[in-house]
Amino acid sequence: MSEFTYKPSSWVPFQDMEVIERVRNIKREDIEKHSNPDFRIKVLPAEKIGHIFISDIFARIYRSDVEDKPVVFMFPNPAPAYWQVAHLINTLKVSCRNVWVFALDEYADEQGNIAPDTWKYGFIYSLLKYFYYAIDEELRPPREQIVGPTTENCSDYSKMLADMGGADACYTGPGWTGHLAFVEPDAPEFQAESLEQWMEMGSRIVTLSPYTLAQNSMHGFFGKSGDLSMVPPKAFTIGPKDVVGAKYRMDNSSITVHGTSTSWQRYITRLVAHGPVTPLVPTSIHQLLRTDYYISEENAADIEPDWSKGY
Repeated sequence: MSEFTYKPSSWVPFQDMEVIERVRNIKREDIEKHSNPDFRIKVLPAEKIGHIFISDIFARIYRSDVEDKPVVFMFPNPAPAYWQVAHLINTLKVSCRNVWVFALDEYADEQGNIAPDTWKYGFIYSLLKYFYYAIDEELRPPREQIVGPTTENCSDYSKMLADMGGADACYTGPGWTGHLAFVEPDAPEFQAESLEQWMEMGSRIVTLSPYTLAQNSMHGFFGKSGDLSMVPPKAFTIGPKDVVGAKYRMDNSSITVHGTSTSWQRYITRLVAHGPVTPLVPTSIHQLLRTDYYISEENAADIEPDWSKGY
């Protein structure tokens, strides 16, 4: 029987077939192994990863109150699970006076105008709804300490973060393209002559990948209906420099389609963790850093055909 071979579509950012075949074939029992001991891969059930994420945030907020020291976060969005942090804060009466939150990203229109925090599909709107306003009023930080990108501050966003001493904790997760926040592998705004130059790039407005449009069109807040026209064409994002500058990093890969075995993260998880460190796979930068990388059992599962399933 003759073999049928082909190259990936020209739309696919990472094209090295030798690497692609290697990472596709990484088995569940081998996925936690890595040459950098500071890049700590751990496979857990998805619900445990969620618990670790929430617990880490709350523990840092609690310490900031007890020790009366500022704590600076870089938060991904949208994450309705933030209400769980708010619930713990309210139950234990923890003051958030020292808490600063910088959002990783936010949508923008075709002219690069960033969505306001009143736009109900926006990341900052979600952050305010599920985190800030879910905290009892007397325990909340001042509103100005919940920092989101705006058209006015976007050119200074990385500097604002650096002026705070960088983030104490940065939480991320790989997108379908391997994007880091909205640092896309094929965005013209993040083209660089070398990995070193790319790693020094800060925040900016970026053109979203068609794959990111597809990924986010399936999210609940856009109607989970594949409506590509609902997703704005551009976004603001932090840069690789901001992630490198964080004192602690946690990256989570635990997304599946409504809790099923279907996951667009299963392959990119392997490429991020075990492929080359390259701007073509932005989240791969964590391999060079001290990062806790949590993978769900579903996403660590072997990649193999399942002819009993369709989409």
